[in-house]
Order: sequence, then structure tokens, then C-alpha cells
Amino acid sequence: MKLGVGLVAATIVLMGVHYLIFRDARNLAFYSVHTIVMMPLEVLFVTIILNTLLERRSHQEMLHKLNMVIGAFFSEVGSDLLRRVSTLDETHDVREQGRVDGTWDAARYAAARRFASAHHYRVSANAEGLAAMREFLIDRQQFVLALLQNPNLLEHESFTDALWSVSHLAEELRARTSFEGLPESDLKHLEGDIERAYSALTVEWLEYARHLQTAYPYLFSLTVRTSPLDPKASVVVR
Repeated sequence: MKLGVGLVAATIVLMGVHYLIFRDARNLAFYSVHTIVMMPLEVLFVTIILNTLLERRSHQEMLHKLNMVIGAFFSEVGSDLLRRVSTLDETHDVREQGRVDGTWDAARYAAARRFASAHHYRVSANAEGLAAMREFLIDRQQFVLALLQNPNLLEHESFTDALWSVSHLAEELRARTSFEGLPESDLKHLEGDIERAYSALTVEWLEYARHLQTAYPYLFSLTVRTSPLDPKASVVVR
């Protein structure tokens, strides 16, 4: 109320000053009415612009918080799982394309993500590797399910899809009591689930690395030195 009264009073005072300077009541009245006539349109434009700016800022803040969640996921689950599934890869194409370093720019990241999305993955799993992966995922399944309950993740569809692919792989592995003597058809089915998670995790890890390189160089340094896509990666700074 005080702000409203103050603005109205300021308008009256300024109109009085205008009249005292120019002594033209007709011109003052004309522009005052003209301003009132145009006010709805001005309000419309201002509202749209301000609303757009506020929404953009809110979206950026939400993405910043989501990147913190994504970072927690890769620290607890994603990086180790990606390292495990990449060792089952029969080719080295993904690891070669995903060898991130400090010289990468936005175009290089985009090219790597396109490659990871379109690549035909071929993993070869065995009973011992599947059993170890099952134990790893079962120990961390509650963490993954807790992330899926975060409503903000609905704004990040690709990361949500990656979580679902990991959760589904965990369910498939947990549903089998043994991996010895599995028929070839069932083994191929599990390898397909691993490939789906492999693809989704690779794309998300590349995007996460790009974010860290831009916003948190010190975290990016550790991420590159412990890259799950680089079998020669070493945390030791050389």
C-alpha cells in the first residue's frame, strides 16, 4: 500500500512539474490519456518478458541442482557401473571417443554424445561378470530408487531414462538366482539390457563432464583422472 501511494504521489508531483515548466495542460492531458490507453499493451509485453526471464532463471537454478544429483549418482553408482560395463565391450570405439580431456570444447562433446547415442554396442557377458554386477547393483538399488522419486528429475528426461535402464538391469539380474548354464537367448537378453544402460550412462557421463569443465574445473580434473571410459586413467596427478 505504501509503495502504491508513493507511486501515485510521484506521478502527481511529476505532472505538476511538467505543467509548471511547459504550461500546456492540453498537451499534458493528451499524453497522459495516451499513456493510459497504451498501458494494457505495455503490461502485456513487460509481463511476457519478465515471466520469460524468471522462468529461464528458475530453470537454470533447477538444472544446477539436478547436476548436483547427477554428480551424486555418478559418485555412488554411475561411474563404477560404467567402468564395469565398458570392460565387457568387445570394441574400443566408445572408450576412444569418450577419452575426455581439458582441450575439449562444446562441439567435441556434442560429437561424442552423438556417437555414443548412435553407436551399435556389443558387450560379451559371462556368468562371473553378471554375478558381480548383480551384487554391485543390489547394494545400490535403494539409492537409484530414491533418485527416481525426485520430482525435479522429470525435467531431465534423458537422465531419468538412464536411471530406469540401470534400475531395470538390476531387476533382471536380481530375478535370476544363478547365471550358470543360461541359454544363449537369455544371455543375449541380458547383454541387451547391459547395452541399453551402457549407452545411456555414456551419454549422461559426457554431458556431466562438460558441465564440470565449465562450472567446476577442480571437479572436472578429478573426473577425467578417474574416467570410467579410460582403462589407463589414474587419479595420481602427473
